[in-house]
Amino acid sequence: MASVSLREIYKKYAGGVIAVSDFNIEIKDKEFIILVGPSGCGKSTTLRMIAGLEEISEGELYIGDRLVNDIAPKDRDIAMVFQNYALYPHMTVFENMAFGLKLRKVPKDEIARKVEEAARILDIAHLLDRKPKALSGGQRQRVALGRAIVREPQVFLLDEPLSNLDAKLRAQMRTEISKLHKRLGTTFIYVTHDQTEAMTMGDRIVVMKDGYIQQIDTPTNLYNSPVNQFVAGFIGSPQMNFIDAKLLKAGDSFLVEFGSEDTKTSQGVKYTVEIPESKVATNREALEELVDQEVILGVRPEAISDEDMVISTATTGVINATVEVTEMMGAETYLYLTCEGIPLTARVAPRSTARPQDEIQVVIEANKIHIFDKETEKTVIN
Repeated sequence: MASVSLREIYKKYAGGVIAVSDFNIEIKDKEFIILVGPSGCGKSTTLRMIAGLEEISEGELYIGDRLVNDIAPKDRDIAMVFQNYALYPHMTVFENMAFGLKLRKVPKDEIARKVEEAARILDIAHLLDRKPKALSGGQRQRVALGRAIVREPQVFLLDEPLSNLDAKLRAQMRTEISKLHKRLGTTFIYVTHDQTEAMTMGDRIVVMKDGYIQQIDTPTNLYNSPVNQFVAGFIGSPQMNFIDAKLLKAGDSFLVEFGSEDTKTSQGVKYTVEIPESKVATNREALEELVDQEVILGVRPEAISDEDMVISTATTGVINATVEVTEMMGAETYLYLTCEGIPLTARVAPRSTARPQDEIQVVIEANKIHIFDKETEKTVIN
């Protein structure tokens, strides 16, 4: 097994296009790392550089203690699972899984043992005589995983392996891959654009945008303490609400104010949320510098409540809103609201009685708010 180290890695294409910039990470042995971000952010390019399928323009890549920049893919002791499975249609499942071992001149009895063991782990032993066209998408994905497992690589690279599967099967395969990682005790590097996959599978997540790393952290820390507005909006489903607001100070207290204003009469409906002292204490200096300036108020959907008990005891953050759409999700309900023209999404209990066109009161829970600098989009407080 092996650690993987990427040190100041760049990928530059002809014409000055830079796909990956200053990529630095130390991946520990047996760690499950996820690269996540929107299309075109450089995550697959980074994975392909680790695999040796893309040349590194600058920087150093180590697998274990070995510098591998100039080492061929077949000699890097890695295995890659692709989005489209990349199975040979004329070969049986057994032959597909055994192909890499045959090229390495592994003895036949050892090939049979390794293929049968991998097939047993992946529950595809009964499919070994079939050809790919006779398999479902989930079965093909298992075969692609099996082909990687039999090689017993130091590092597994997985490039959006579940994106071709339906939602139910994708959820099932997420669990299977997590179990597989624990069973094999190998380093996994996994690329996805699906933040649900990232949050449920990874030990640590690398959030990327425009070729740059935005944040590397555990799923919990990314969710609770995003470093900027992009990470806050990308991680979490439904995504965080962002509200244009103004930071005010009243005595020793800090408030965020938002709402509407009629420019002719200077009237309108304004709402305020007082920032709890516990949050102020973490970054008072930054807040002082932003007083009377525009900021972005970030509120997760679960931090907006329509519970009468919560509203009646709230001392700040109570707002009036119109229900536009409700989505019953079984264990919870999503309310899509507007408040003074501002769209908001609330995640509330399934017993909620709110219906479209209702005028309701909700409360923004002040102890769960985030504030971002409007200019830099960096986090001021979490």
